[in-house]
Amino acid sequence: MKLVLAIVSNDDSSMVSNALTKQGFQVTKLATTGGFLMAGNTTFLTGVDDDKVDQVIEIISAQSSQRTQIVPSAATVDMGMYASYPVEVTVGGSTIFVLNVERYEKV
Repeated sequence: MKLVLAIVSNDDSSMVSNALTKQGFQVTKLATTGGFLMAGNTTFLTGVDDDKVDQVIEIISAQSSQRTQIVPSAATVDMGMYASYPVEVTVGGSTIFVLNVERYEKV
């Protein structure tokens, strides 16, 4: 048995959740924050048999896409003044961890 831990953007959260539950996977959702932009994320936890791990990863990957976003950035210029200019960054997608489960109990 494996524990799949997937961190996805809040923008993709509902699509990932719906796709996983539609395929019969039970998931736990946690509200999390982090990354370069300190943006809201959702962390999904699901316990699956070893042979289902690839299926779960495919579902998550299909529903969480990377995209670019323009964010303001500041730079210091002469005499302590700051100038703001936009920077394009990549956001979204997913970060997925697969962990071995030594023991599982449902009581």
